[in-house]
Amino acid sequence: MSNGAKVAVGGVAIAIVLLILGVPLWGVLLVLFGVPAVGYLLLDPSQRRRLRRVSRKELRR
Repeated sequence: MSNGAKVAVGGVAIAIVLLILGVPLWGVLLVLFGVPAVGYLLLDPSQRRRLRRVSRKELRR
């Protein structure tokens, strides 16, 4: 299983747990989309360039 698939499965699992605990749907969506976005914004510009370059290389396969 690829790293991306593992992250996706983990995200779905966290969303299900949050829904079971009674967190509203907007809260679950905020966590699912907000955490990766904040993590990306915390990277240095050079780290962001490296991440984009690696992602593009994987897409070309």
